[in-house]
Amino acid sequence: MWLNPNVYGYSLPMPLSVLIAPDTFKGSLPADLACAAIARGVRRAVPDAICAEFPMADGGEGSLDILGRVHGFTVRELTVTGPLGHPTPGRYLISADRHRAIAELALASGLTLMAPEDRRPLSASTFGTGELLRSALLELAPGGEITLCLGGSATSDGGAGLLSALGFCFLDVDGDELPPGGAALLDLARIDDGSVLPQARTVSWRLACDVQTPLTGPQGAAALFGPQKGATPDEVDVLEAALSRLADVIQAQTGIRLHNLPGAGAAGGTSGSLHALLGAELVSGAAQIARSIGLEAATASGTYDLLLTGEGRLDEQSRHGKVVGVLVELAHAAGLPVIALAGSVDLHTPWPELSAAFALAPGPLSLAESQARAAELLEECAAQVMGVWVAARRGR
Repeated sequence: MWLNPNVYGYSLPMPLSVLIAPDTFKGSLPADLACAAIARGVRRAVPDAICAEFPMADGGEGSLDILGRVHGFTVRELTVTGPLGHPTPGRYLISADRHRAIAELALASGLTLMAPEDRRPLSASTFGTGELLRSALLELAPGGEITLCLGGSATSDGGAGLLSALGFCFLDVDGDELPPGGAALLDLARIDDGSVLPQARTVSWRLACDVQTPLTGPQGAAALFGPQKGATPDEVDVLEAALSRLADVIQAQTGIRLHNLPGAGAAGGTSGSLHALLGAELVSGAAQIARSIGLEAATASGTYDLLLTGEGRLDEQSRHGKVVGVLVELAHAAGLPVIALAGSVDLHTPWPELSAAFALAPGPLSLAESQARAAELLEECAAQVMGVWVAARRGR
């Protein structure tokens, strides 16, 4: 890249202060390395810039690590059942007083645990996440709190696997227990809670959701996220019918309607079932993490000139519960400009609160090459963006 010496590498009258808060670039960079790459680009353009780095997550991959650094909880490791039934390493966090535990669904039931060709959207199960939670529940003090980070799931089983690990039984009309996976819910007749682990009812549940998707419908869990999990159009229809059946049964047994409840479709419907059957509170994962790490306060402080964020793909879903969407809301409320850097940008409707969005690739690149060069491309893009930003400020 050619750097214009009249734009790059000079100091402003007052040092530029930049908040840097990207999500993970899936398949390429964890959030902390994305932060570092953006900061390098900023300092190439403005060497004396003050950069405050806040690696972010929305409840999906990386959430547990970020919260672990903030809270300093103890890590518990155990082997659990992966989404397709294979053993996989899992972990959760627990506080010293055993009053709080944090788990991440993606670690036990996530899409990154399998190759694209191995994805099985009809049979993938959240049972392993339930094993993590069962272990945490047995360790928690009475009246404790569990936060489950939802996002990046390989599953569309409505949380049936997770709840089965806690003692719920999902039964067909003959009283037989259903096999794992979302498709099996087509035959659901009743949910038996007579053998539920008692501790599951004595703790407070908080679900850090990465989306505001309802459980069913054209904007529901199956329709929006089934294809990402490997579902064909016909399989999406199967999962939609299965999750609708689950919602019908839950409504008949509890009186709670999940079909169009915002957030109930997170992690393939896991959030909705836990809300209805265990009273779990649905919260924005990105908002909770921003608050926990001090980013919310920093955004509102009036100290910074610009917020740089980003993710692998910026699209219409990014507005609703994802890191970029939540940070745009926070920045807009504080009068702080925000620019997003992404592997690809696919926005079809105006987003007035977002100052600008830039795709990383300088030209035609394969996905594999883009991912391999993600840090380099992110640094380069940040440098160019800041060069334009500084030139605009100087011209005021």
